Amino acid sequence: MSAAHALLSSRAVRERCDRILQAAIEGRAPAFEVVPARLDDVADVVAAVTRRRYPTLAVPYHSRWRHFEAGGVDRVAAMEAAAGEADPSARARARIDLAVVSVLLDAGAGATWRFDDRDTGTVLGRSEGLGIASLRAFERGLFSSDPRRPMQADAEGLARIDAAALGAAFQVRADNPLVGLDGRVALLRRLGEALAAQPARFGVPGRPGGLFDALRGSDPTRVAAHDILVALLTGLGGIWPQGARIGGVAVGDAWRHRLAGGEGETAGWVPFHKLSQWLTYSLLEPFESAGVSVDGLDALTGLAEYRNGGLLVDAGVLVPREPSTFASPLAPGDEPIVEWRALTVALIDVLAPKVRERLGTDAARMPLAAVLEGGTWAAGRELAAARRGGEPPIAIASDGTVF
Repeated sequence: MSAAHALLSSRAVRERCDRILQAAIEGRAPAFEVVPARLDDVADVVAAVTRRRYPTLAVPYHSRWRHFEAGGVDRVAAMEAAAGEADPSARARARIDLAVVSVLLDAGAGATWRFDDRDTGTVLGRSEGLGIASLRAFERGLFSSDPRRPMQADAEGLARIDAAALGAAFQVRADNPLVGLDGRVALLRRLGEALAAQPARFGVPGRPGGLFDALRGSDPTRVAAHDILVALLTGLGGIWPQGARIGGVAVGDAWRHRLAGGEGETAGWVPFHKLSQWLTYSLLEPFESAGVSVDGLDALTGLAEYRNGGLLVDAGVLVPREPSTFASPLAPGDEPIVEWRALTVALIDVLAPKVRERLGTDAARMPLAAVLEGGTWAAGRELAAARRGGEPPIAIASDGTVF
């Protein structure tokens, strides 16, 4: 097995990000100074936001399912009721299909794009709008090759997607532009190719929902969260247009930083697997809804994205050494962005127990997925809205497929 396979794990994410955090604390990081003392203030803010949003502290996972519930409407329950599907396993497969295509369509939409959900009379942008647009497209069978089974995503159906069809489903017009439409189409097509090429993992016809059967081993009532992540990384690792390859191995969301450490061909590489981990978080509920327990939730890491990272910048935990470095949008592979993301992952691990302590709970009752939802992501978004109308403090140049 190639050494690059070692990067296809959340353990590798933590190890490489922790190295960069240690260097930053020692003053050796090139882009950021870390001010650990301010983490206590951030924990206060996150705890307060969590209590306001979830007064009983029954915090759900940070996942795509929260976007489907925007405005307090349970759209998925309505969809399933209309479909009349009673078999829990079949519902779980359909939910996995929906989650996978929806998460892959969730890269930044741009500041002006909106989706008019006419069924509920709500108009939403950003992640909520993208989530509901993908849900409505799923209901109408956009991703299915079988007219008798519209509510599924399969290899043949995904291969048929083009910009006109996806643009129409997402209400894209000259006055309602969506960033990266062509990139999203290419990603869905590559997903279809990956599904078709791996029948042992995704079944026939190739569906993301095939993972529901493939991942349940000798005990069909349990699955490990990290096993879901590894299945996504190994099964879908080749679909990413910007994904890195090391020694012929697709390692996806991994980038170079001079302080990452490591040896051999993986030296200097930092894996994040942001979208794959968020997708893993989004598959927890489909498994659990069918009576399958998901173990080891905190083997996963915090997400290296601009809401969690923006929270740390806006709160003064991460201070750019040279603000001019970030005057213009940077690419995902630029070292300052890699450093920002690495420090975000490592510091979320430090922040999470502080938040739990303030809320009087523990990791068993509030796993990291709930801290993010409660939580760090929401607090980051609120600070961004108050300071810049929702834009993050650091801009990343995106073509709609940055993960």
